[in-house]
Amino acid sequence: MGALDYLSNFCTVTSTRSKRKPMQTVEIKVKMDCDGCERRVKNAVTSMKGVKTVEVNRKQHRVTVSGYVEPNKVLKRVKSTGKRAEFWPYIPQHLVYYPYASGAYDKRAPSGYVRNVVQAALPSSNAAPPEENIVSLFSDDNVNACSIM
Repeated sequence: MGALDYLSNFCTVTSTRSKRKPMQTVEIKVKMDCDGCERRVKNAVTSMKGVKTVEVNRKQHRVTVSGYVEPNKVLKRVKSTGKRAEFWPYIPQHLVYYPYASGAYDKRAPSGYVRNVVQAALPSSNAAPPEENIVSLFSDDNVNACSIM
């Protein structure tokens, strides 16, 4: 039997299983006005394969979908309901270095959120924070320091 087992290892057919999509959370901004809009969007998304939970926040116009899904397919399914939809463009305000930079502040954003723009999320590498500029202005090492000192 030893030789037969050895030869059977070469003859086995290994099936290539498709990789399972990773568990992820997709946030989408959808304009919803009434209970019917909310129900239509929720039913469209919950019927998708791989969806575990769907949370709808009509006040913020936000739909959060968790599961083994692809974000683009979720967005396409929400758009198929006839609603205008886009990926959630906002991030919490406390995560942004300069929340009132041009392009980041949005009046339509929910309270505590600003737009996710690159210049607002990351400070420029060559610009120092304003506190460091003021400290170096009156240092003894600065040759152009105030002459009153």
